[in-house]
Formats: sequence, structure tokens, C-alpha cells
Amino acid sequence: MNRPAAAWSRRALGLVALAVLAVVACAGASRAAEPVAVREADVVVYGATAAGLTAAIQARQMDASVVVVEASTHVGGMTTGGLSSSDVGNSGAIGGLSSEFYARVGKAYGKGERIFHFEPKVAAAVFSDWLEEAGVEVVTGEPLDLEQGVELKDGRIESFVTESGRRFRGRVFIDASFEGDLMAKAGVKYVVGREPESEYGESLAGVRRGDRKPRPHYTQGDKDHFTTAVDPFIVPGDPASGLLPWVRRPDPATLVNGTGDAGVQAYNYRLCVTDDPANLVPFEKPAGYRELDHELLLRVFESGDHRLPILIHKLPQRKFDWNSMHAVGTDLPGASWPYPEANHAQRRLIAAQHALYAKGVMWTLANHPRVPESIRRVVSKHGWCRDEFTATGGFPPQLYVREGRRMLADAVVTQGVCLGKEPCPDPVALGSFGLDSHAVQYFVNEQGHVRREGVFWIVPPRPYGVSWRAIRPKRAECVNLLVPSCVSASHAAYGSLRMEPVYMALGQAAGTAAVQAIRAGTAVQDVPYETLRERLLADGARL
Repeated sequence: MNRPAAAWSRRALGLVALAVLAVVACAGASRAAEPVAVREADVVVYGATAAGLTAAIQARQMDASVVVVEASTHVGGMTTGGLSSSDVGNSGAIGGLSSEFYARVGKAYGKGERIFHFEPKVAAAVFSDWLEEAGVEVVTGEPLDLEQGVELKDGRIESFVTESGRRFRGRVFIDASFEGDLMAKAGVKYVVGREPESEYGESLAGVRRGDRKPRPHYTQGDKDHFTTAVDPFIVPGDPASGLLPWVRRPDPATLVNGTGDAGVQAYNYRLCVTDDPANLVPFEKPAGYRELDHELLLRVFESGDHRLPILIHKLPQRKFDWNSMHAVGTDLPGASWPYPEANHAQRRLIAAQHALYAKGVMWTLANHPRVPESIRRVVSKHGWCRDEFTATGGFPPQLYVREGRRMLADAVVTQGVCLGKEPCPDPVALGSFGLDSHAVQYFVNEQGHVRREGVFWIVPPRPYGVSWRAIRPKRAECVNLLVPSCVSASHAAYGSLRMEPVYMALGQAAGTAAVQAIRAGTAVQDVPYETLRERLLADGARL
């Protein structure tokens, strides 16, 4: 597996060390003071993401006992965490429980149709009611203990232990987390980062520079690229002053298109904002704000690029889903690289870093005198929603982990599969959204200017299948685990299938297969595809 280089500052590493010591001390005290509690179920789902919840609902509908275990206190993943404008692609490819979720959202708005653009609080209420109706227990605040980890016997997961000392025992396990910790601790092989172009013959694989034209890997012009010359140094023109935050100057030999590396596409927070004065909380300068952290954004404007760096999606009730766009936005390229294999304390630090940055971007765009007045006028009319994410002051609690670990299974979904050039004989879900990667890094090019690297966008000609063999490990590694989020896929293909409607469809497939394996008393690998397919189709899945 690839190991990402954690290029953190000394200050950040110091904070990580303190956080780790505090967490370890607290965890140790907790274990010493509390008896180990055991919770048993037929199916144990790790990760209360949309994939995990649909897996659990499906298993309950098939009369299995289920428990969902979530590391954080947030339920619903990105579907309830700010990604309120669903990346649908072809809506005809959405069936089963995924389709039912959007129909329930529509019903919540008094509509007799599926709604794909919704308020976060409505999505959360829909899932909450659905889970109660199905009888699914969700246990939050229980991160997997990465030291004690997983109890294995003869290639089977017997149980896993969380940091509080609780043990969860099951017959089949589903890792529906964005990170894939349970999968990794069970000994399942995976990859982090980008394969070289030669691995699967993919034109989107590996490094993809944005400063070289034409860009056959990107079909939206200059939308997510620099269009002006921006100086990368703290003191403009002075390399000795050091690079601006978030900017890298790698060896040019590593910046050849198609070269594999440990790069992970940028994370951010999907922001729910409003322009309704009665519901608006103004963007405030966050504690810890440093103008230097936003100098790159300010220089973009001063170089003549006055594009609003926000992709705006309209939601009901005068609300909007704001995403990153153009040269410098709310994405934080490079800061995501260490996240997939970091421990829980380190991930919290990375999430806090992204949150501080996103809040700082909003305040800067709304207030800073170096921002064009035309942009300040637009952004300052908006603010956090008073009635959303009330526990966190209107700011979403879920970091958008666009890519974590990716399992290496018997089938790998590749760019060729997405583009219809390679067959998928055993689909359990359909994907259709564009092959989409946000920037992987800011870098200094040969001309001494900041540029973005890693962005690609190509739309599949038609919906494509995600293989049954891509959500289960190889038999030799684990026989009672299913993985609907950290799917076996290349970096290029994962850029398309990582969408919430597809996660839900894969979660339904995992829940179905789990119960079928339990009933037959077999390894998950022995569930016949035809049997799985028949039940999925009967339950409305689109294959």
C-alpha cells in the first residue's frame, strides 16, 4: 500500500503529539475504570454514513439484528453533513433504498417526487425517522480502538473494540466508514493515493497538471484552474522567504502526467448558508485566523482573477450549498494526504485545520479590503443558517472526506469500466456521475507561478455497473466483511462512484449480501451473484 507523506509543520506535529497523549491517557483511564460491555448482532455496521445506514435498514428489512457503530457523534455522513445538493448524474440510475431516501425527502417537502436538493436538517430528520421505523440501533461516539482493534479467527472478524472499551460482536461486518479503519485492521489489502497511468491504462491516473494545455483530462475549460500568474513566495519574488501556506515545490521529475504518488484529492466542508436576514448568522473572523493562510486567495484577486470561488447550489427556504470552485476556494489541497492512515486524534486535528480554513475563507471573502468589492457584496449578504447544525453554530460537523483508503479486491472498478470500455458482469449498483477529482496539490511550476494539479472531469457516456466483487475482500483476507464505501476502485474511477446516491446503493447491496451469507452459513464470497441480483431487483435496485 502507498504511505502518504505527512508534510505537516512542526507546530502541527506538536499539537498532534499533545492530542495523542491526551487521548491515550483518557482512553487508558476509561478502560481501567469501566467494565467491557459486549453488544452482539447478526450484522455490525461500522460507520453511520449514508452507505452504513442503508446497509443497516436493508438488513433489518430482511429480519436480521443490526447495530451501527459510529466514531463521531454525527449520523448520516455527507448526506446530512452539508452535501445537500446531491451529485446525481443520471437520476434514472438511482433505485432501491437510495431512491426511497430521496422520495422520503420529497414527501417531507409535501412533494410526490424525489427531491435531490434539500436542507441538511430535513435529510437528518428523514434518516432519523427511517432508522426508528426500521428498528436500527445507532451507537455514536465509539471510534475503533486502533491498538486493540479487531479480533480475528480463521479469516473471520469475531468482534472489534472501540476506544471506550466496548466490544461489538457479529456474524458479518460492514465497514461503511469513509476511512476504512475496520477493513485495514482486519488485514484487508488496500491502497492510498494515485496509481500510475501504467497500472490500469488510465488516462486520468496519477499526476494531472493543470498548467499544460490542451487538458484532455478536463472538459470544463478553466473552471477549476489558475488563469493568472500568482507569486508563490511569502515575500513576492524572494524564494528565500519561503513558500506560502499550502503551496509545494516538489521535484519536477515527480510532476509528470501519469506518475503515481501518495496524493489524495482535496477535502473541504460543504457549507449550508442563507441570505434570509431572519435566519442568518454573520460570518465572523474565527479564533486562530491568520491572513497569511489566505494570502494565496488574496493574490489571486490582485492578479486580476475576480471570479467568485464558490460553486452555488440552491436549496429550499433561501438556503444554499456552497462548494469550492476556481483557483483557490474552500478546498485545502495537500492537507488531506495524511488523513486516510492517521489516527483519530490526528484526524480531528486535520478536520479542525480544514474548519478554521473554511471559516477564514468565508470571513475573508465577506470582509477583507483586498477582496474585490463585487465579491464582498455577494458573500457578505450570506451567513450561517441559524436553524442548521445548531450544536456547532451553523457550521457542518462532517469533513468531506472525498477519498480515503480503497480496497484491493478481486475486481477493481477502473476508468475503463466507468467509460463503458470494460465490462462489469456482476453489477450491484450503478454509477453515472462524472469522473471528478478536486485538486491534489498547489505547486510551483517551471515559470515560478502557483498552479493546481490533480483536477480531472470526464462524464461517462451512460451509467456503468459497480461489481459485486468490488465491495467484498479477497477470500484469503476476510470472509465476513463487506466494504461499500472504501470500494475496490482506482483513483480515477473512485472520482465518479464516490457519490452519496451510489454509496447508498452499495450499502443496500452490502446489507443484502450480509444477510444472505448469514442465512446460508457461508462466506460472503460464496453468496451467488444471481441470488444477490434477484433480491436487489426485487427491492427496486437499478442494475
